[in-house]
Amino acid sequence: MIHLDYMSDTMSLKDLIIQELKIIPDDYLPNVLDFIRFIEAKALNEGLGTAIASEDSLKKDWLKPEEDEAWRYL
Repeated sequence: MIHLDYMSDTMSLKDLIIQELKIIPDDYLPNVLDFIRFIEAKALNEGLGTAIASEDSLKKDWLKPEEDEAWRYL
C-alpha cells in the first residue's frame, strides 16, 4: 500500500481524492476514469476467480441426492 505523507487528520481519503479531482486538468480526467474502471474490473475478476475456484469443492455437496430432496419444494 502506498504511504500517503500528505494525508490530513481532518479529511478522509475520499475527500482528499475529491479535492484533487477539483484541481486536476480536464485533459487527465479520461485517464482517471479509466483507472477507476480498471480497479473496479480487477476487483470483480478477483471475486469471480474465488467463486470459480470454490465451485469444484462445493459441487461435491450440490450433487448429492439429499440436496436435491432438500431443495425440491423451493
